[in-house]
Amino acid sequence: MDNAKFNKIFSAVMLVGMTVATIIATAIKFGPTAPDQRVLLIVSALGSLMGIAATVTSANGLIITFIFGLINVCIYGSVCMINWYHGSSGLGNALLHFLFMGPMQIVGMVQWKKRGQEKGGGVKARRLSCKGRALVSVGFLAATIAAYFIIARFDRSAADSFIKVAVVLDVLPLVCNIFGQTLMSTAYMEQWIFWIGVNIFSIAMWSHSLSENPGSSYALIYIIKYGFYLVNSINGMRNWLLLSREDAAAKAV
Repeated sequence: MDNAKFNKIFSAVMLVGMTVATIIATAIKFGPTAPDQRVLLIVSALGSLMGIAATVTSANGLIITFIFGLINVCIYGSVCMINWYHGSSGLGNALLHFLFMGPMQIVGMVQWKKRGQEKGGGVKARRLSCKGRALVSVGFLAATIAAYFIIARFDRSAADSFIKVAVVLDVLPLVCNIFGQTLMSTAYMEQWIFWIGVNIFSIAMWSHSLSENPGSSYALIYIIKYGFYLVNSINGMRNWLLLSREDAAAKAV
């Protein structure tokens, strides 16, 4: 089976699987959910579907990913803000999505057009140099430490431990999102390292939120969402390694 055919089948499985899982989870949680939370549950489900559409199209290097992404960013940012307001983690991710991820969807659309996406097929992907990877690694570590101390000042979890778990679970996906989105919008293969991190840490964050507040029915939607994202991100890295082969070969010459 060639790569194009595999990606079509994989994308279809991801989209159908996510849709079915989201509908089932929403239906199960809808009855026990308080009436004032039901709208939020449904909106969260819609955002999750837009998000999986964005990640699937991104894995295939298609520019429409930024349309789906913008819708998902607006919904997810709103839910994170509500989650933080009720005393759990989410402030960092809310600010991230409103102030950074949203504008970066527009940047990505412009950059991908410059890299040939408007001509059809996948975007002309590239890879970081060794120096670039070192700079990104140092920047990630510094940004994680800085973000922790900033967000810890606004923590509403009432934790008095030296390391606040809710803040850590908020900061890690936040910083991974920043680096992943920046590399994605500029068409670098290494974005997928950070997207895998986002998905793992987000599953941990929403699992912690659900354990702290079992009434947060929308948390289950996001656990399912990021589970599918994680599987898709692994395929995305595989596909972008192929898309960026020419750039890697040029750097080796």
